[in-house]
Amino acid sequence: MEQILMAVIPVVIIGIICAAVLVVASKLMAVKEDEKFPAIRECLPGANCGACGFAGCDGYAKALAEKEGTPTNLCVPGADDVSRKLSELLGVEFEDVVEKVAVIHCAGDCNCTDDKALYYGINSCAAAKLSFGGKGSCTYGCIGLGDCMNACPNNAICIENGIAHINTRLCTGCGICSHTCPQHIISIVDDVEKVVVTCSNKDKGAITRKVCSNGCIGCKKCEKVCSTGAIKVTNNVAVIDYSKCPECADFGICARECTTGCIMLSDLSGIHRYEK
Repeated sequence: MEQILMAVIPVVIIGIICAAVLVVASKLMAVKEDEKFPAIRECLPGANCGACGFAGCDGYAKALAEKEGTPTNLCVPGADDVSRKLSELLGVEFEDVVEKVAVIHCAGDCNCTDDKALYYGINSCAAAKLSFGGKGSCTYGCIGLGDCMNACPNNAICIENGIAHINTRLCTGCGICSHTCPQHIISIVDDVEKVVVTCSNKDKGAITRKVCSNGCIGCKKCEKVCSTGAIKVTNNVAVIDYSKCPECADFGICARECTTGCIMLSDLSGIHRYEK
């Protein structure tokens, strides 16, 4: 018994000393948290999408608490409601949030294109892309296996007729789908926009036409009829500069004149603006 005590007592003493050292260290080396941080963090939706430009909601909350002048209107998913709460909490002037939605630049569904091969593997766009660029004839288009759908926190995306579709009435513009898509065909735009190019194929027109009847052939007809220079054909595909689009005197002429119909007019009003 004495031998056991002789072995246990030193261990107990060492444990007590270590515990005391840790307690002292935790007091001396503790990083004080700004008292405003918990309240600010409570206002944010917790999407951790990074749309604000910070590393998730915690990063944004920390910046708001510690850096004076950090805008309160950077939370796109939270929209005006969150911006208003933050403004009231921090005692600053309310700033309107520019609501956004996701847009898929591909309309190459089963009616417009065909698969070049049968894919048997992991049900993932990222995985399928590793196999000769995906199963579709168009290597630039939507692979349609739902990586964006699975990543969307708002159930705003579905796979229909072989490609992804976004329900803007549910989309908060968080951008998670855009980061997830291995084809990089999803962009985040202001939800007041009305014109969308539904193609991402950068091949020459003759090649594009062979793989998708809805693809942009780079004919530049849209570019020629645009009075503001808002649409340009770059790398064989039409690209819209939305900063110039509102100035258009003949709105929608690019869509009406599009040879293949890949430029479309659509109501992109997102959930926040729709609720208003």
